[in-house]
Amino acid sequence: MGGVNGKAIWLETKKQLSEINGLIIPGGESTTIGQLMLDSGIFKKVREKGKDGFPIMGTCAGMVLLAKKGGKEIKKTNQPLLGLMDITVIRNSFGRQRESFETDIPIACLDKKPFPAVFIRAPAIIRIGENVTPLARYKKKIVAAEQDNLLAVSFHPELTDDIRVHKYFLERIIQKID
Repeated sequence: MGGVNGKAIWLETKKQLSEINGLIIPGGESTTIGQLMLDSGIFKKVREKGKDGFPIMGTCAGMVLLAKKGGKEIKKTNQPLLGLMDITVIRNSFGRQRESFETDIPIACLDKKPFPAVFIRAPAIIRIGENVTPLARYKKKIVAAEQDNLLAVSFHPELTDDIRVHKYFLERIIQKID
């Protein structure tokens, strides 16, 4: 990927966590992903590794899972949260499935060229802690942020041909390894 070599695997067991150098928690349904992580025993191990500096990126539902706190709709569903990133998130911040959209947004950690962000039932960050750096906003809402080893985006960078967000995360993994 853009001059960065590596191998991506589908994480299915907690044993596999010892074989990887970074983790991307994808989009999807955050309650279901969280429950699957709990059922497989991965949830607790990911939380431990994240607290120890292991690089983790969360996209859309992955952002929700990284959060310390969630809004009313997240609390209502007993959504499991890893609690790693000092952010509060809300679900469906820009509307439901029908209101999905793509728009170009500037992202502070990338070059000046806007990123083609795909928002599908996207969450947004409504509060950040003092150690969290906002990286991008859309309509005044934070849609990308980082804190130490953690990167969270409310959009789906994997649905574009633009690799810059993933490359940025991979470069952080390489820095951690070196």
